[in-house]
Amino acid sequence: MTLRAFPVIYASDVEAVAAFWELLGFRRHVQLPPDGDPGYVGLTRDRAGELAVTHRQWAFDRYRLSPGSGPRFEMYVYVDDLEAMLARLIEANVMVLSEAEDMPWGERIAAVADPEGNPVALCQTK
Repeated sequence: MTLRAFPVIYASDVEAVAAFWELLGFRRHVQLPPDGDPGYVGLTRDRAGELAVTHRQWAFDRYRLSPGSGPRFEMYVYVDDLEAMLARLIEANVMVLSEAEDMPWGERIAAVADPEGNPVALCQTK
């Protein structure tokens, strides 16, 4: 049996949030329904990362929980070229939360917001 775990992101606009993750190098491997507006999108990245985006209504339908209006998660994504990725995201009108900076533990990190305001740290190992 293969152990598998991945975060599920609750979103008001599943398509916009999935498209944001595609900018970061993730690719869709499943979408439900297969055609039209997705209610669920499964994404993978370099066989080392996996996540899913589902409509925020799922949290209520399944668990009787309502996601808050503020940030609901923070994600760290490692990239090969931080400056190039940041430029690509800026060109796509993604909001930058913090410019790239060198950290004392040896990484260079910047942060952007996904389409619903959740912070996503972009990391490059030096």
